[in-house]
Amino acid sequence: MRYIACVITIPLRCGLLAAALLVVPATQPAYASHSFKYFRIGNKEDIRTKPAFGIAMMGGGKDLDEAFRWLCNKGNGGDFLILRARGDDAYNPYVNGLCKANSVATLIIPGRKAADDPKVAEIIGNAEVVFIAGGDQANYLRWWKGTAVEKAINDDIAAGKPIGGTSAGLAVEGEFVYGSLGDKPDDEDLASEQVLQNPYFDRVTLDREFVRIPLLENLITDSHFAKRDRMGRTLGFLARIIKDGWSASPREVAIDERSAVLVEADGKGSVVGTGKGAYFMRPTSAPEVCEKGVPLTFRGIEVYRVTTGGHFDLKVWTGDGGSPYSLSVERGKIASTLAGNSVY
Repeated sequence: MRYIACVITIPLRCGLLAAALLVVPATQPAYASHSFKYFRIGNKEDIRTKPAFGIAMMGGGKDLDEAFRWLCNKGNGGDFLILRARGDDAYNPYVNGLCKANSVATLIIPGRKAADDPKVAEIIGNAEVVFIAGGDQANYLRWWKGTAVEKAINDDIAAGKPIGGTSAGLAVEGEFVYGSLGDKPDDEDLASEQVLQNPYFDRVTLDREFVRIPLLENLITDSHFAKRDRMGRTLGFLARIIKDGWSASPREVAIDERSAVLVEADGKGSVVGTGKGAYFMRPTSAPEVCEKGVPLTFRGIEVYRVTTGGHFDLKVWTGDGGSPYSLSVERGKIASTLAGNSVY
């Protein structure tokens, strides 16, 4: 059995804290009981390597070995860290089996108090690769935005370390975010029809500027895209971003389940996986009608769909190996230039 050395803080009387160095089995978390959980396998000591920047944008569903290997390689043998708001350390053995990493660890940060724990920021700062797992992006925004966690993640990105995310983790990678902040625990997914009929529906909660990745500025991301029929709702998000004055010409990267876009430091991305690929979208004009309680009218959205083996350059917004088409929304109904009026 592997072991790790961990520092935990123990509350004493009068508000004092004592630090203790423990050696515990890697299957058990070492954590401050009021705060976070930290699971780690591999070398108990951090090392410093020279990582290469890249962005792994994963659409959710079954995890893609190829995407994780790519992200691991960017870490150049350093420490690979998975971030979660809830959940367990199930990623650790999976990633460890794919990577040649010094360590693989999962850090579970379940609230704002945990997110401002200095030890949490230190762990993130010591990682060569950071990956944000799936779950509920509302938790990431409610619990991590404006905290030491947000700063540590963005400091890593600014230092040139690679970043990845899947599902909810992908949803927070862009400058603009669908936050799902208006959802109740038992709500079904926000449906395309709900947004098309009312782009100011109460559950359409948009946020911005959480994770700051220069290549993903002025951009919103979406996951599980074709599988969960999210085209209509994402068109509503783009219309809202324009109407609310956040951007006159926002862009979108929407990725289907079992697909990923692996973006190099120069902005050039490759699509991998067995899903329907990725959809790179750009409105050419402002929405004509985008009002509360009124069906959306929004014309001239350019789409470039790229399947496995194709490429797309985020800097110049052009691709190869894909299929261009355009979409329009007329009073809540989508029209497509694809055969059979297909939107995907």
